Amino acid sequence: MAGLQPSPAGNPSSSSSGTSSSPQFTPVSYGSDDESPTHRPTGFSTGPLRVQTNFDDHPDVGDPLSDVENENDYNTSEEHESKLPRGSSAPRYTPEEESEVVRRFDRRLVPFLALLYLLAFLDRSNIGNAKIAGLKDDLQLSSSQYEWLLTAFYITYILFEWMTLMYRVVPPHIYISLCVCGWGLVASFQCLATSFGGLVVLRALLGITEAAFGPGVPFYLSLFYRRHELAFRNGLFISAAPLATSFASSLAYLIIRFSNNGPISPWRTLFLVEGFPSVIVAVFAWFLIPDSPGRARFLTRRQRMVAQQRLEESTVDYQQFHGNQFNWREILKIASDPKAYMAAFMFFSCNVAFSSMPVFLPTIIKDMGYSSLHAQALSAPPYIFAFVIVLLTAYASDRSRSRSPYLIAHALISSMSYLAIAATGYFHSRLPPWLHTFIRYICVYPATAGFFSAITLIITWSMDNRIEKEGKGASIAILNIIGQCGPLLGTRLYPESDGPWYIRGMATCSFFMVIVALLAVGLRIILQRLNRAAAETTYSIIEQAGPVDHGEERDELMGGGRRNDIEHSTGDRRLVYIT
Repeated sequence: MAGLQPSPAGNPSSSSSGTSSSPQFTPVSYGSDDESPTHRPTGFSTGPLRVQTNFDDHPDVGDPLSDVENENDYNTSEEHESKLPRGSSAPRYTPEEESEVVRRFDRRLVPFLALLYLLAFLDRSNIGNAKIAGLKDDLQLSSSQYEWLLTAFYITYILFEWMTLMYRVVPPHIYISLCVCGWGLVASFQCLATSFGGLVVLRALLGITEAAFGPGVPFYLSLFYRRHELAFRNGLFISAAPLATSFASSLAYLIIRFSNNGPISPWRTLFLVEGFPSVIVAVFAWFLIPDSPGRARFLTRRQRMVAQQRLEESTVDYQQFHGNQFNWREILKIASDPKAYMAAFMFFSCNVAFSSMPVFLPTIIKDMGYSSLHAQALSAPPYIFAFVIVLLTAYASDRSRSRSPYLIAHALISSMSYLAIAATGYFHSRLPPWLHTFIRYICVYPATAGFFSAITLIITWSMDNRIEKEGKGASIAILNIIGQCGPLLGTRLYPESDGPWYIRGMATCSFFMVIVALLAVGLRIILQRLNRAAAETTYSIIEQAGPVDHGEERDELMGGGRRNDIEHSTGDRRLVYIT
């Protein structure tokens, strides 16, 4: 333990910093000196060191750590098997304790965030269902005006992407609750629109409120999970999007069926029924969303300590999390990193398809020859299929600790599916009607599953290879600022003049999904080269240092420091990139 010298009394001492948060270390004895057969040099303690820290100034850390001093079952034999790096004197925990903490986050945190995103995506994409439920006729919208309704949302969504960094300034339970309440009110007010101008303003406001929430949630989850656990949790979160779209289609089917003779138009009922629940859920978000692992109410004090220790969060990290201090150097570093822009342009390309299919699919299916009612119903199954595929892909990616192979495969499958739809439309005159309708509808399944899975992996991959929280936040901000420009193109791919085949739109989506695959291949090659260069440097340093203990060598090579991913052999924090 660097910086500690044995005192004459036998206790390690450290220089006093004059602050209340300076750690002090005292020995913890598990028995008398007579009970230990091993001779110890004079001046050293008889047991592991226990951290004693006064965190009164930092309530979200002090509370769980103080519990270590009070729990009677802390000094148990099971905790001799530390999950922390060698030489660490921090309180230890067992693999079972860590697994229980992760399970609690999986049960209490991720599903609730997925519910919030489901509501957000529902309010964003239900305009596609409202269009064929009477919105276009009642407000006398042209095809160009409908496209502007979609574009207005993404213009403000892009302009307010910087609000991702607000997760570092405002306590998340306050910030998320305000966002959810905001978009719930705006989405509900859409039912009161009487003109194109009023509705386009509401769509722009909806973009602001959702931009403040959705893009920052993967960053927020990275504060609770290790990076090899993150893809599946992001998958659970992002898979709420296809689930929301399928739910929207099913709900639209019921609303149109039962409200045709109601007091208000079916599309107005649709906006109200799907928008207002967010306002109610915002109240629950205030109490259920934790600001950090150390403030999760659904964890015990011991579990909160474990949740912090497993991520090796320091007091400074948590102080900065609730303060206004940023590591600007890290933000500038990310802003000048070409890898961040490769991921952002992958996101841009994928968003061309991601933004267009959910809002145009009911129209596309209707133009296949189905009624409005049947088109609403047939829009749901492809998204249920995508929901399952996203979860399976994210789980497999986490297990293999690899992103690019799954990303490339899904991008190519989606591209081929879009191309098949376009080709079928181009050669439709040579095919019987039932066959070209069947091909176009069936190909929607792998097309949607492909871009939803790709979105999940791109977002996760962009944060996997960042160490600092500011780096994660900045990478997400760059990812979204560039990536969310994709919908500006995607929302204009399916004008009515291209119906019923929409060859140009399908071919464009196919092209951009190929771009996703090519960029993923390029980024994979770059990261592999960086890993090889880092490994060669590490082996060179080890050879120069001479023979070492096998255990020490393993610790250095595997990154015995922070998050098991960073190598400390040279004093620099080196990241083993996930490819």
